[in-house]
Amino acid sequence: MQLIAHYSVNDYPAFKASFDADAEDRGANGLSLLQLWKENNGSAWALFSVTNAKAARAYLDGAAAVFNSQAGVSAFSHHFVETA
Repeated sequence: MQLIAHYSVNDYPAFKASFDADAEDRGANGLSLLQLWKENNGSAWALFSVTNAKAARAYLDGAAAVFNSQAGVSAFSHHFVETA
């Protein structure tokens, strides 16, 4: 299972620094970064491998909000997907 996430950000360099600092917390919650793309200075997309869906969902419903506020994320959406 994978997770595709979209972040609308106010300042990409600030977001990226916070994103990198949050890697250990995401990893502890079943999310392992496969790829990060910068669409422009206001948008980023991430692809994660999900090793624990329950923990990942709990993280996205809770701790991710703290990350989003610290990282300057103005909007966030995500989708759990599987290879068809």
